[in-house]
Amino acid sequence: MGTIRYLAVISKDPEALAKFYLEEIGMDEFGRSSAGDISLTDGYYNLTVFRQRADLIELRKESGLHHIGLDVKSIDVVLAKYRELVPGGVAVREPDGVQFGEVRIFDPECNPISLSESGFGVGGGKRGLPRIGHIAIHTLQPQRTADFLTALFGMRELRTTEERRQQGRFNCFMGDGATNLALHPYYRTRDEDDFALYNRVGHDGGEERPEERRFGIHHLGFLMRDASQKVEQLSHGKSMVADRPAERPYAEFRALDPDGNGFDLTQNKGWEVDIDKWERVD
Repeated sequence: MGTIRYLAVISKDPEALAKFYLEEIGMDEFGRSSAGDISLTDGYYNLTVFRQRADLIELRKESGLHHIGLDVKSIDVVLAKYRELVPGGVAVREPDGVQFGEVRIFDPECNPISLSESGFGVGGGKRGLPRIGHIAIHTLQPQRTADFLTALFGMRELRTTEERRQQGRFNCFMGDGATNLALHPYYRTRDEDDFALYNRVGHDGGEERPEERRFGIHHLGFLMRDASQKVEQLSHGKSMVADRPAERPYAEFRALDPDGNGFDLTQNKGWEVDIDKWERVD
C-alpha cells in the first residue's frame, strides 16, 4: 500500500507562489534548494514549488501542477511489481534533497510518480488543519490509470465512481485512506466547475478552449476549519473564487492561486478518501 504525500508544482516565481500558500492557506515552509525551489507542508504533505528552468529533470517543464509522489514501505517491492505491470517500465533515481523523492516511475500515460520510504522529509506526518485532501488529474483513460494505481499501490476505487457510472460518466475516484484522487477524462465538452470560475475572470462560456483544459494534474483541494471565512478573505483581491455546483459531491468552493492553478476549499462536504470514509470538518 502506498499513500500520496507529495505534490510538485513548477512556477516562474516560486517565492510569490509559496508566500500565497504560507500566508493565505496556512502551510509551513520546511526546506529550500540553492536553485530556488521551496518545499511547504501541511504536516503530512510535501508540496514543493520548483523554479521553472531548463535543467529540471522533468519531461514537461511548463509551469503548473506537475506530479504526485507516494510514500511506500519498500521501493524495491514497488519496483518489482511495476516491472511486472509495465515490462520495460522506466525508473530513475531522483536528486537528493527534500524537494524530491528517492525514485521516479511513470503511470500508463507517462505522468511521473515519485516514490519515498521516508515520507518525503515530513516524517510521520501529523494530520492537522488546513490539509490537502484531494488531487484531481485529467487522463485519457481514467479506468486504466485507476487499475494501475490499484495494482501497484493498493489504492481503492470509491463509491463515488459508482455514482458517476450511473450518470453515464467515466470519472474514477480513488482513495488511499487520507487523500481523494479524482481521475477525470480529459476530453469532455464542458467542465461546470471550471466554467463557473472562468466566467468570473472574464471568459464567455461556450465550448471549452484548449488552454482551459490541462492534461495531467488539474487542481488540488484543502480541507479547512473555516472555509467560508477563507473564501471571504480570498475574494478581496487575493484570488478568484467561485461556488462549485451544488450537485457535485465534493467541496464547496473553487479558487485560483497566483499562478492560475486551481484549488478547492471544503469544510462540510469534504471528500471520500476510502470506501465510505469521508474527510470533513464537523
